Amino acid sequence: MIRSATIALAVFTAGTAVHADTLVERGSYLVNTIMTCGNCHSPKGPPDAVAGKDFSGGLRFNAPPFDVTASNITQDKDTGIGSWSAADIKKLLVDNVRPDGVQLVVMPTGFYGIITPGDLDAIVAYMQSIKPVSNKVPDPVYKMPVKHQIFPGAEKPMDPSVFSDKIKYGFYLATVGHCMECHTPRVRGELEFASMGSGGQEFPGPWGVSVSRNITSSKVKGIGDWTDAEIKRAITQGIDKDGNKLKGPMGYQYYAHMTDADLDAVIAWVRTLPPKD
Repeated sequence: MIRSATIALAVFTAGTAVHADTLVERGSYLVNTIMTCGNCHSPKGPPDAVAGKDFSGGLRFNAPPFDVTASNITQDKDTGIGSWSAADIKKLLVDNVRPDGVQLVVMPTGFYGIITPGDLDAIVAYMQSIKPVSNKVPDPVYKMPVKHQIFPGAEKPMDPSVFSDKIKYGFYLATVGHCMECHTPRVRGELEFASMGSGGQEFPGPWGVSVSRNITSSKVKGIGDWTDAEIKRAITQGIDKDGNKLKGPMGYQYYAHMTDADLDAVIAWVRTLPPKD
């Protein structure tokens, strides 16, 4: 059972030395809940990852000008990232650059600059603990450069001392979880951060075609009239205010394993999004 994130957080913010197992545990919590890494990087059944193939490569993003299949991020040295150093993984997550110098265009690395050094170490420690799975995915096709956008507020690591503030911690989690990567409209391929939270992006996949929802505080188009319990149910169970089943690609099954405190923090921050109709 995953230890409470609050306990792990207390260890990190205290600035004390931690055992490697604690780092892996915190990294596992982040990767397998709010970051939903397996939601893209694991082959789907559907709806869950194919047994034994977690993190070995998954969803295909075929949206001109690029055609990209989520890569194998297991410790396999031939088809995964087993030959990468911890510094290599960090450089990809924060600077969006692979060891071979290639920049990515799909992975939401523009949100990861906010990650604290402690959490970054934890994420890397967990990733380096993932068992190797041999699975070669197609090489990415980039037909033109795409701008690497930095999410406002994610320009540098957040100071863990502010995590006692529920809304600020909620912003941290929602940013690490790149919520606005999907729930923000795009204009000519770029995220329109002035309208963050208003949704509107289309996501084709095994689920059909989903359109990201407006999650601003608008009571007309958003979720301003939803209760916290209704929002939490939508996040963790994929059921909306009216009891309708929501479609993918949102990783409900990952969010279901978040602590109540972390879910409450995310909801508290989402409540601050200005209404957009």
